[in-house]
Amino acid sequence: MKVTKKVSLVLAALAVAALCVSCAKKADDGAPIVLNLWTHEDPNRQKMEEQFAAEYMAGHPNVTINYSVYPSTKIQDLIPAAYAANNAPSIWNLELQKAYPIFMQGLCAPVPVTELGFKNEAELEAAYLPGMLGPVTDSDGSWFGKKGKIYGLPLEMVNFCVYINKRMFREAGLDPDNYPKTWEDVMAASEKIVKRDGDIITRRGFDFRYGDYLISWAPMVEQLGGKVVSDDGAEVIVGEAAWVKALAFMKEWGPNGKNLGAPAMTAARRLFDNDKDEVAMHLSGLYQEARMRAANEAFYNSDDWAVIPYPVFAGGEPISNNYYFQYYMVNSQIPEREQVEAWKFVSYMLSHGNDYLKNVALTQPSTTVFEGDLFKSMPYSEVFVNDLKNAHVVYHSGFSWRINELIQNAIVEVMTTSTTPREAYTALKREAQAVVDENK
Repeated sequence: MKVTKKVSLVLAALAVAALCVSCAKKADDGAPIVLNLWTHEDPNRQKMEEQFAAEYMAGHPNVTINYSVYPSTKIQDLIPAAYAANNAPSIWNLELQKAYPIFMQGLCAPVPVTELGFKNEAELEAAYLPGMLGPVTDSDGSWFGKKGKIYGLPLEMVNFCVYINKRMFREAGLDPDNYPKTWEDVMAASEKIVKRDGDIITRRGFDFRYGDYLISWAPMVEQLGGKVVSDDGAEVIVGEAAWVKALAFMKEWGPNGKNLGAPAMTAARRLFDNDKDEVAMHLSGLYQEARMRAANEAFYNSDDWAVIPYPVFAGGEPISNNYYFQYYMVNSQIPEREQVEAWKFVSYMLSHGNDYLKNVALTQPSTTVFEGDLFKSMPYSEVFVNDLKNAHVVYHSGFSWRINELIQNAIVEVMTTSTTPREAYTALKREAQAVVDENK
């Protein structure tokens, strides 16, 4: 990942301001251009981005922007299918791991940096936090033979920390100010908080983000010295002892162990905001604050919740939750003239970083946003920033989604069956390595 030195907020703001003016106000008197944008559903973001589209079209009378939204679970299949039919949208966004199989086929257009008001790619990189464009930058030309070219602009960057219900802590005889710092602490606190009706859990202390294993669970393995992938990319599921210990923790957590949570239960983050004595802790990003405010404003405005750092195994390396991106990307199959216009519109939308933060709680990893008063005023934003110092971008490749799926299978196996952690590790290692070998 290429890392660049941050420039000052002033320079970044000037660059974005210049971009906004050039993209929003200059009219193109050329032939008509139709841009189709596909994105996942988010009512607040949709309303805002549709307004941006209206503003852009008003300044560019020859441009028509068709804005379409789809369920998150549907769009990840729709976009690859549309590419296969040579009918993909002009502009689209997916989570990094799901976008990468498309991106690595060379189906995304590079950002025309000078058209967006930047002198070169380095100046564009400098408008973001270090490394944030690395996953979509052909740094040495080994991907597509275009050294230094950038192929995406981030709609948001997300890292997960732990939301806690302080009142539920106190009711269980726990001090929320002496919050859990290790995974062992999390388990001990959960044992005190959990309630059951027989074997049926009615209140959880904490539960995991089942499904997002590369993002939210793999760092636990890394804390113990393991890796998802070796530095040269040739080996996966590296470090047997670390994987076995992390899987053993999950077995102890599940219904055949201490019975503190399970993948089949309603996602903890969906219940936490209700404040109905259902979940005391869960993992989520800064965006969860806006969802909490919308779902339960009284709870949001109370002093009954807090955000704490991602826990670390006792004696483990201080590695925080992996972070992931949603990048806007442009289809390389459309004419170059349309590619340039598409990137101009994307840049116009993303020049409103504080609007995304205020209205949708999406955090663009730009210096303008992170160093701004709005971001700093958001509750516990400093916790998320501090955790980033010990985090890295989530593992991404053309087949990382498959690795995530295999990790999921291993975790479900140890939590719900008699499979031992070592047996689960052995199967995971074998099957994941086969995926890597097939894709060499």
